[in-house]
Amino acid sequence: MVSMVSSGTSEKFVSARSLGIVACRRCTKAWPMDTAVCGRCGHKLQSRDPLSLQRVWAFWVMGALCYIPANVYPMLRTQTLFQVDESTIVSGAVELAHHGSFGIAAIILFASVVIPLAKFWAVAYLAVSVKTPTRVSNYRRQMLYEVVEYIGRWSMIDIFVVAILSALVQLKTLASINPGPAAIFFALSVIFTMLSAQAFDSRMIWDAQAENEGSKHDD
Repeated sequence: MVSMVSSGTSEKFVSARSLGIVACRRCTKAWPMDTAVCGRCGHKLQSRDPLSLQRVWAFWVMGALCYIPANVYPMLRTQTLFQVDESTIVSGAVELAHHGSFGIAAIILFASVVIPLAKFWAVAYLAVSVKTPTRVSNYRRQMLYEVVEYIGRWSMIDIFVVAILSALVQLKTLASINPGPAAIFFALSVIFTMLSAQAFDSRMIWDAQAENEGSKHDD
């Protein structure tokens, strides 16, 4: 999308599609519209992905379904000589706070509860906003999409903690820590959420404004 601002005039948006250009989503090189494959990286070129929203909602639903058991089932199973304790994500964070580790508890709650829920909301909002009118500017929605893409790499912190604890605390009959069933569901939820965000074609954010500019120009 090209934005041209002139002194004393309103901002005008010109889409690459209207100029007969399509950009590669992998290496960003621009090609004529009728080009099927990027000559630089070999990626398939599409002006718009017609099945983008279908894939977004399919992955989103799967991620949401996996997120429920990820918070219901135990994430960690701690076995000592005399007892076995199982803790979910929230109960584990509460226990850490109870022992004075407020910072670690806050990080776990933020990374495992706040961020996943925020990502669910953000992806759903972006998918809905390209089909219904919204007061949020295209620029802010594009920024929201980029933030969702950026924080996706930090979503596995809970799995990393479980993996490290399971590897370090293995004292045979004295004490051992093993991942619970929630770890699998949480990992699947993160993966499906990342796929949902990647399936979203952010170029659709700008289509409505480009069409409005075109209709005004025709009038």
